[in-house]
Amino acid sequence: MRRLPDASPRGRAITVDLEGESIPAIEGEPVACSLIAADEQVLARSVKYHRPRSPYCFAAACSHCLMRVDGQPNVYTCRTPARDGMRLERQNAYPSAKVDVFETIDWFFPRGLDHHEMFAGVPVAEQVMAKVARQLAGLGLLPKEPAPTPPPARTLRTRVAVVGGGAAGLAAARVLADRGVPFLLFERDGHLGGRLAHGAPEADAPAVPEDSTFPKGSILTRAPVLGLYDDEDGRFLAVGAWEPEGPRLLKVYAERFLLAPGGHPPMVPFENNDLPGVYSGRAASLLLRRYDVAPEVAALVGWGPELHALANLMQERGVKVVAVVDLKAAPPSGAHPTAVQGSEPKAHGLRRVGAFSYTAKDGGRKKVDCDAVLVSVPVSPSFELARQGGAKVTFDAGRGLFVVEADADGRTQARDVFAAGDLTGGGTAKEAGAAGRRAAEALVGGLS
Repeated sequence: MRRLPDASPRGRAITVDLEGESIPAIEGEPVACSLIAADEQVLARSVKYHRPRSPYCFAAACSHCLMRVDGQPNVYTCRTPARDGMRLERQNAYPSAKVDVFETIDWFFPRGLDHHEMFAGVPVAEQVMAKVARQLAGLGLLPKEPAPTPPPARTLRTRVAVVGGGAAGLAAARVLADRGVPFLLFERDGHLGGRLAHGAPEADAPAVPEDSTFPKGSILTRAPVLGLYDDEDGRFLAVGAWEPEGPRLLKVYAERFLLAPGGHPPMVPFENNDLPGVYSGRAASLLLRRYDVAPEVAALVGWGPELHALANLMQERGVKVVAVVDLKAAPPSGAHPTAVQGSEPKAHGLRRVGAFSYTAKDGGRKKVDCDAVLVSVPVSPSFELARQGGAKVTFDAGRGLFVVEADADGRTQARDVFAAGDLTGGGTAKEAGAAGRRAAEALVGGLS
């Protein structure tokens, strides 16, 4: 990965401290983005085998970018804005993440290590092994200083609480605003739009509206929703909102909850899929469209329309695309010239991606050199909040995903919980917007 030579200025140039080394960064962008743009690929080590780790999803859905930031362990650097002088340390490695003596575990136990059974039943050795395992595993060390006292929680009340500022959530918010229904929309990112703003471009996708087009104070960004709970005053969302004085817990009571949090990028099982340089397709499009960071030579693998749209986006921005492997279907018309149907993908490299190979459907193994492998598949719905609120979640065997059961208007098993967008099985951004509008209309009709 590198910052594109034609990148326009997106913020003030600063430096961050990575274990005593000064690294260039852009103020406000995710610090993990600045690090990989500076060719710092290894940000952490895996818990058990101490394999090198690099950011994969840029959605805080994996643990590959966890670092110690200004003394605070286990911080998602894919979500932490870079600021001048920020101190960064890699975790779970000895003596360093670049040269970790414990990665020899992988060589001594090529078929895997079950530390729970090692020396089980052997006096003394059993106890020693348990202590060693506890020391080697775990994520980071406790902070050196006590955590600052957070500001007191704040209680908010509204008619409708909307979770997610993507295509579905924004379409629902527009209906509520036009109807004059008080609402609050919570978006975990610092900007609205979701895949509309940073995914692979889609035909007929709606435009991202400005915050100012909604009622003042109705849109809260950098406000991830932590849970949906009940107490003596009713049902409420627990929201971790970032405010100027620091993170604050919000209790948001509402009559109806419209959930459209989208999903997170899953991983496709293939050999060496955890090498630094393997990124999700959504992460790759985010890095390119929002931060002008991209690989020089990329191989793409996965299935679905986003795979081929991402390949064309990469090609248009100067990335050399050497392979596009669709694991489920023949490439559609207009696909990248290298697109083929294939199987058995494999990433190659010792500490980072250096090549990619696959078996084409018509036979024969092919290997190409690249510095990144982009895995683009339909996202896995973030159903946890809906299930916590009483909605029914089922496994869709055809798509291999857990989805929230909802009717065409977004009604779920829980009377006050509505769902839309990727939560109910995905689709295009245009379809997600239509689902959000239907859910909002149905929700308004049931309000007292």
